[in-house]
Amino acid sequence: MTPAKWFAAAAADLRQVGKSEHLSPEQIAGVDEVGRGALLGPVVAAAVVLPAAAIASLTTAGVTDSKKLSPIKRQQLSLQIRQIAQCTVGVASVYEIDRINILQASLLAMRRAVVQLVPLPQLCLIDGNQRVPKLPMAQKTIIKGDQHELAIAAASIIAKVWRDELLIRLDRHYPGYDLSSNKGYGSAKHLAGIAKLGICRQHRRSFRSCQILGSQIPGEISEDPLNLIVQGKLETVAEGGDDAQAQ
Repeated sequence: MTPAKWFAAAAADLRQVGKSEHLSPEQIAGVDEVGRGALLGPVVAAAVVLPAAAIASLTTAGVTDSKKLSPIKRQQLSLQIRQIAQCTVGVASVYEIDRINILQASLLAMRRAVVQLVPLPQLCLIDGNQRVPKLPMAQKTIIKGDQHELAIAAASIIAKVWRDELLIRLDRHYPGYDLSSNKGYGSAKHLAGIAKLGICRQHRRSFRSCQILGSQIPGEISEDPLNLIVQGKLETVAEGGDDAQAQ
């Protein structure tokens, strides 16, 4: 985007944000991502549009930043959110992370989540301080938004639970890294697994820890299990493991 186009987009955002108090909750989406700091697996984002009628019940239920919730509580809230809100998930693969860098992949996953919403919201509340490129609507970045905006907090829960379940399933295909517990983050057992086994096809080769600790690839399987999972060809895990290592 050229500077002129960027400033035009920013000005349009400012005008729309100024009108946001007149938008209904159904016209606003909260957007958040999870998995930026992990050594393995995709980065996942969610977009959530909350009906006005859902706000009181979700607030009472304790919806907040997913990192402040236990795995069991996240599971419970994820089910509740999905029952009463519109939720979409976007993914950027390990290949994309290594090709365009983790920040750009995170923003790509956010955009993929948003554009699946029907109808599209008029305003997106984005967790953090980075604008999402090529969004077809106004956006507002909010630092620590998952602690201040209910829709962003709900998105953080949806993204976290979706990715945790994915990592539990990947653990079955790539044993030895303790993925069910660490969810792909650099725990001691994960790093020990890399040192012993080398990296697998779901490790992020552009990340320093993966480069230093291992370069050999364990035995491959005929089809990437991530593709099977995204296509719904592998079963869903109801409950995730303890992810105290994950940030």
